[in-house]
Amino acid sequence: MPKMTHLLISIATSASICAGAHAQTARNCAPREAVVARLNEGYGESRQAIGLGQNNAIVEVFASAETGSWTITVTLANGMTCLIASGQGFETLAEALPAKGKDA
Repeated sequence: MPKMTHLLISIATSASICAGAHAQTARNCAPREAVVARLNEGYGESRQAIGLGQNNAIVEVFASAETGSWTITVTLANGMTCLIASGQGFETLAEALPAKGKDA
């Protein structure tokens, strides 16, 4: 997994800790199907990365290669998906890890 995507998932996983029960009723949450459809139809974003967060929350990064927009979501066990962060300038990276025993 590219470093930037890994970093975004780490940030979102940390943010999901704060989401908890409050996020389930927040205005930035909806059923997953509705959120994915809105990201696709409204912003041209598709899933670029996925990871498992605390309490079995699914963390996903959606992005558009065409516009560079990106969104991080967390889907809770009850099926509600919450928007955690969004922005512009998404790039897919494929950086190699430094050789073992050598500093970056």
